[in-house]
Amino acid sequence: MWLLHLLAWLSISTAAVHAQCPIYTNYASSKHEPYTNTRWNLSYARPIPPCRTFAAPEVEHTISRLRKVIVDPDLFRLFENAWPSTLDTTIAWRGVSNRTAPGADEEELSFVITGDIEAMWLRDSANQLQAYVSLLRANDSRESLASVFRGAINLQARYLLGDPFCNAFQAPEESGTIRKSSMNSDVIQPSFDYMQVFSCQWELDSVASFLQLSVDYATATGDYAFFGKHNWTNAVAKVLHTAQSMMVDSYKEDGSWQHTPYTYCAPYGGTPINDCNGSPHRGNIGLIRSFHRPSDDACTYQYLIPSNMMFSHALNASSFIMSRIAPADSNLTSWMQTMSSGIRSGISKHAIFPSAKHGPIFAYEIDGYGSANIMDDPNIPSLLSAPFLAYVPKSDKIYQNTRRMILSRDNPYYAWGPVISGVGSPHTLPGRAWPMANVMAILTSEDDEEIVRNLRWLLQSTDGYGVLHESVHAHLEGVWSRQWFSWANGIFGQAILDLEKRKPHILKMGFQ
Repeated sequence: MWLLHLLAWLSISTAAVHAQCPIYTNYASSKHEPYTNTRWNLSYARPIPPCRTFAAPEVEHTISRLRKVIVDPDLFRLFENAWPSTLDTTIAWRGVSNRTAPGADEEELSFVITGDIEAMWLRDSANQLQAYVSLLRANDSRESLASVFRGAINLQARYLLGDPFCNAFQAPEESGTIRKSSMNSDVIQPSFDYMQVFSCQWELDSVASFLQLSVDYATATGDYAFFGKHNWTNAVAKVLHTAQSMMVDSYKEDGSWQHTPYTYCAPYGGTPINDCNGSPHRGNIGLIRSFHRPSDDACTYQYLIPSNMMFSHALNASSFIMSRIAPADSNLTSWMQTMSSGIRSGISKHAIFPSAKHGPIFAYEIDGYGSANIMDDPNIPSLLSAPFLAYVPKSDKIYQNTRRMILSRDNPYYAWGPVISGVGSPHTLPGRAWPMANVMAILTSEDDEEIVRNLRWLLQSTDGYGVLHESVHAHLEGVWSRQWFSWANGIFGQAILDLEKRKPHILKMGFQ
C-alpha cells in the first residue's frame, strides 16, 4: 500500500512541477545562459530537468560521453540542445488505453507533438522518435524508452483505424486534454471527426511512417510479440486497403471520369483541380497517389516518388513482423511484399527521366502520362533521402545523378547565400534553405569536404539560439521560421552519432 501512496505522491508532485514550467514556445523564443562564448556564441536551449517531458538516462549518458568526443564547443552545444529535443519537450502525454479488453495486457499510449503545434503528426512523431533508435533496447518498464515507442505505435494504430486518410491528430480522450474542433473551410471526403483529427491531408508518407516506426522498434528490441497484442495487424490491413484504393485510374474502362476515394477542396489555396481530384493520373501502374507532400503542401502530380520509395521499403521491412504474428491463413504478409515490389517496378518504369546535364534522374512527382516535376523538397521523405530510407544504396548511379541535381542551382528550390545554402521548399518563400536538408546531405555523403561545409552552414544558421530552425533566409541571419521544431533537431543528433561511427575525425575538428 505504501508503494501505491508513493507513486500517487510522485505523480501529483510531477504534475505540480510541470504546471509551474514555462510554456516551451515562450522559453524557446529567448536565449539562455550559459552561452558558449565562442565564435557563434550559442545559447543553451534545454529546459531544466524537472520541466523535461521524458527522462531517459541513456540519452543523458550519451550526451555526457559526446562532450569528450566533439572538440568544437559550438558543435557540441548544437548537439546537446538538438538531439534530446523530442524527449525534452514533445512527449505531451503518456498513459494507457481505456479500451483494453478485460484480461488483456494494458495498451500503452504516447502522444508526441511536433513542437510548437500541439498535435501528433504520424510522420513527424515517427521521425522524432527515430532519433533514439540507436539507444533502444527491449524493456517492459513503463518508464523506458521502449515504452514511449510502444505507446506511439499503439496510438498511431488507433488513429489509422479511425481515419486512415488523415495525417495529424488531437490528444486521445484518455489524456483529459481539452480538444478544440479543427473544422475550417476545407471540404474533405471521406468525412472525419473534427474533435479527434487535427489535419486530414492524405500523405502516403504518413502511413509509411507508421510502418517504419514499427520496424525501428522491432529491429532494435526483437520484441515481435508486442505487435500481436493489440491493433497493429488490423491497422496494417487498413493501410493496405487505403493504399490500394489510391492506385485507381482517373478514368473507368468506358471513359467516364471517376473520383478518387479521397478528395480535398481548400478554398484558400492548394485545392487540386478537376472537382478536387487533381489532374488525370494513369492508374494501376504500381504507384500510389498522394494528395500532399511531407511538407503538407499539395502535390502537383500525385505520384509522389519519395513517398512511394519510403512506402515500398517500409512495406517490405514490416512484412517480416507480419510473418511472425499473422495467422496461417492470412494474406497480409504476401500482400505487403507484392505491393512493395510493384511500387519498385512502377518507379523504375515511370519515374526515371533523362537530364542533359546530370544523366538519368528520379523525378519528384509524376502522373503516369509522362508529365514530371523535377525538383526536391527538404522534408523527409525526399529524393535526397533515398539511401537514408534504405530504398537505394548511396552508390546507386541514378541516385547520384539525382543528388547532384538536387544540391545545385538546377533544382528550382535550391537556395544559396552567405548564411546557408541548401534545399528550400515551396512551403516557405524562395531563397530560404531548410537545415533538415543540410543534415540529410551529411547523412548521404562520403565526402569530408561536403560534410564539413554543411556542418558550418548549420552552425552559422541558428541565429545564436543553438537549435535548428525549419527554414533560414540564405542572406539574412535573423530571418527564419520555427524556433521549436524537434524533428529537424533530432535528425541532426542522428547525423552526429552517425559521424562518430563512420567519420570520427570530423568531430575532432574546430569550427571557429
